[in-house]
Amino acid sequence: MIFVTLGTQDKKFKRLLEAVESVDIKEKIIAQVGQTKYTSNKIEVHNFMSNEEFDKYMQDARIIITHAGVGTIIKGLNLGKTMIVAARKKEYKEHVNNHQQQILDTFSKDGYIIPLEDFSKLEDKICEAEKFIPKKFVSNNKNFVEALDAEITKLTKE
Repeated sequence: MIFVTLGTQDKKFKRLLEAVESVDIKEKIIAQVGQTKYTSNKIEVHNFMSNEEFDKYMQDARIIITHAGVGTIIKGLNLGKTMIVAARKKEYKEHVNNHQQQILDTFSKDGYIIPLEDFSKLEDKICEAEKFIPKKFVSNNKNFVEALDAEITKLTKE
């Protein structure tokens, strides 16, 4: 099963769904599309789903195709999933700026995800996903929290 997720914010991403629709995929495709209004005979579309449903689809997916949202990427990496990731672009009115491109560039250069820049190449990326092994993600939260705690302690003692 391929799971497509576009997040839940108010930004639309029909361009990615159209790319998925255009690929000759023989397996089931389930999509959580948020605010993107989309109907399909090929994709099982859900506007929103419960956290439990979302987690189950993430866990069960062979490949995850997603927007360049940090939360979704990290969740997929923590599950050891192969992800094909595309950035929402300002020029397509999919976001207010191109920060998702920066997220995409960072995670792809470090070997965590497969970047989708040219949507017409999605089928090639799905083939690439068959052999792709994502780099294991290690969170830096513990170090960040310790450094922040030390700064707060220092400031409150002054």
